[in-house]
Amino acid sequence: MRAPTRRPLTSVLGAFALLAGAHLAVPSAAHADETPGAVPPGTEASAPVPEIDPTAPGLKMREGATLAAAKVLPIVSIVESEGGEERREETSTHLKFALQAEVLFGKDSAKLTPEANSRIAAIAEEIKKRNATRIRVFGFTDDLGSEAHGDLLSKQRADAVHGVLSPLLAAQNIAYEIRGYGEQYPIADNSTEEGRRKNRRVEVSFPTGG
Repeated sequence: MRAPTRRPLTSVLGAFALLAGAHLAVPSAAHADETPGAVPPGTEASAPVPEIDPTAPGLKMREGATLAAAKVLPIVSIVESEGGEERREETSTHLKFALQAEVLFGKDSAKLTPEANSRIAAIAEEIKKRNATRIRVFGFTDDLGSEAHGDLLSKQRADAVHGVLSPLLAAQNIAYEIRGYGEQYPIADNSTEEGRRKNRRVEVSFPTGG
């Protein structure tokens, strides 16, 4: 039996960058976008950069000083369950739910447990309350095993969560983006079991700015 392999931490999910043109068109009927992703998670377009008039009389600057380029620093609110099984992350533009794979699936499986349905239903209620119409469902794994297996399993798990969400939101006219990223974009250290458990997750996210 092949020994598990580990790969180095490549990036940290949750870095917020300005990315022009990251938009999904809302179609006339709900569908799932399963094409390879060009926009990685955590790089959604942020709020527009405000215009600042350097000649405004209320702006106090010493002689010869200049303004640096304006940028938006999103406010992040993170709520995580005591054991880390569930995580809610909200900014001024997006809301994201992350559920550890252990609370949704059996080991190395993409079959949802009976308890998973209630957790996914709670997310569906939040989506309805926010009137969201563009939903991302992304699957992730740790770095144990082969990269190909992680890519496949993470996509299958994202598909499984979408399979429960879709009928619950059938009346919402939602466009879905469903992807499996495997071991990419870890949020914790893969050198410990606690970190690997956090990295094995499914994220459901959507913009809240209309």
